[in-house]
Amino acid sequence: MKRFLSFSLVLTMIMVILAACGTQTGGTTKTTVTIVSSLPRTGSSKGQTDTIVNAIKMRLEEAKYTACDGNVEIKYEDLDDATAAKGAWDEAKEAENANAAASNKDVMVYIGTFNSGAAKISIPILNNAGIVMISPANTYPGLTKDGKGAEGEPAVYYPKGTRNYTRVVPADDLQGAAAGNWAKELGVTNVYILDDTELYGKGIADVFAATAEKNGIKIAGRDSIDAKASDYKALMSKIAATNPDMIYFGGITQSNAGQLVKDMRAAGMTADKVKFMGPDGIFEQAFIDAAGADNAEGVYATFGGVPPAKLEGKGAEWYNAYKAKFNAEPEAYAVYGYESTNVALAAINQSCASINRETILKNVFATKDFDGVLGKWGFDASGDTTLTQMSGQQIKGGAFEFVQVLK
Repeated sequence: MKRFLSFSLVLTMIMVILAACGTQTGGTTKTTVTIVSSLPRTGSSKGQTDTIVNAIKMRLEEAKYTACDGNVEIKYEDLDDATAAKGAWDEAKEAENANAAASNKDVMVYIGTFNSGAAKISIPILNNAGIVMISPANTYPGLTKDGKGAEGEPAVYYPKGTRNYTRVVPADDLQGAAAGNWAKELGVTNVYILDDTELYGKGIADVFAATAEKNGIKIAGRDSIDAKASDYKALMSKIAATNPDMIYFGGITQSNAGQLVKDMRAAGMTADKVKFMGPDGIFEQAFIDAAGADNAEGVYATFGGVPPAKLEGKGAEWYNAYKAKFNAEPEAYAVYGYESTNVALAAINQSCASINRETILKNVFATKDFDGVLGKWGFDASGDTTLTQMSGQQIKGGAFEFVQVLK
């Protein structure tokens, strides 16, 4: 009897040791890292974010949802920060997503947000939790750059005093300036500026206005619109009276940009008489659908990068692989979703000896000379990309067409 008990005790001890070894060496037990994305998956942004999520999953599938030679299992959660009632991103929903991520110990990477206003909500929550954010689309300068936004920005978003937020797209201080220079190149002399009051829209309109004035373009007037208005007929009559040769709109499709163009055309400001330009917030099929192809014809849009079809090297390989896999064209920000995931996986693979939020965050910020689908680039100390290339598009025949690289 004593011999039997001793044998059982020894066997139990061996099983405990083996289990522990499995945990430490990548045996039957794996470390789990959860990557979440928080994007508007409801409303008219869904077409854009569908392709971002496709690209995220595409990169994870290539890695077989693993890292560290298979010892780390990657899980992915696709979170929606929009509501059906609003049809766009919602502050409460974004806060809910960020708090859920913070409370889940396995969540170590947060891909998002899509809208800069949403980032204002989640950055402080995730900063306190020590979770790194990688945005595939935010461009408002005040999220990262001193003196480029409102008073107190960006420090107000980082309660711990350290940075946790990065983005793989160039900020609006570059894009707004490129738009102002392009307007000059297009021969614009008198511009009326509109914005949607949002962090992103007003911010880029401010930069455009400053650059336009510097270039000698007269500002005929400026207004902020009510994005929920049923029409803008009175506003367009007012604008037409100032005889502009361009209307610049700082805002997004979901702020009723399509209706602006409809009412602009109805007021007699046709494409051959008055140009309409917007930032990358309207660079999507949803804008053409909202305005109607005939009304949208001739509209100009800037973008912080180049369209997917114009990518080169690894970017071109990704573009062709995406089309083959999904039998569809990726929207403008899809490649940035892929690259965000690419960076996340690289940081996790550099953290194999110590898988935790702190180490992964540190390794994301250490990204330098990264040879990805966007070319060779890195993050600066503020979390901004070193990429600066901009491009201009115009709607022709019911679709956006690449026009030129902008400076």
